[in-house]
Amino acid sequence: MNHLLENWEQKAKDKQKDNKYFVQKLQSKRGKGVEKLLPELHEEAFSQIDCLQCAGCCKTISPRFKAPDIKRISKYLGLKESVFIDTYLRLDKDEDYVVKRTPCPFLGTDNYCSIYEVRPGDCENYPYTDSYDFFKRPNITYENSTICPAVYYILERLKTIMK
Repeated sequence: MNHLLENWEQKAKDKQKDNKYFVQKLQSKRGKGVEKLLPELHEEAFSQIDCLQCAGCCKTISPRFKAPDIKRISKYLGLKESVFIDTYLRLDKDEDYVVKRTPCPFLGTDNYCSIYEVRPGDCENYPYTDSYDFFKRPNITYENSTICPAVYYILERLKTIMK
């Protein structure tokens, strides 16, 4: 295991304030090519991280379920959309549909997703470490650094690269 990932959860908590500042600083450097580093760092991180060993995202946060997601997942489960919504979803403070509780009801004890083939777009794109969204939402990125080892890893690598 890479030394950056040893005890990453505690390190991420300890570095929350620094990481928040760093991500906000990164946002202003986007134009200087920093985002071009993300695809390679994303590949590097996920060559060392197995999501099935973690599933921190599925255990602690919910994706947004947009209308196309609801339609697709309802059909896959053989449920009417209204039944799917009533059974699994609630509206959050931003009026987005999210799961009623965590961990996600579609997460199995083996950390596999029972709706993986039709999962919400947010799940498919999470943790946004290979795209502009990494910088677009700095508060979410720094919070994700305590949920996802890949986000923590990439932030730490960026700190080293940008010294």
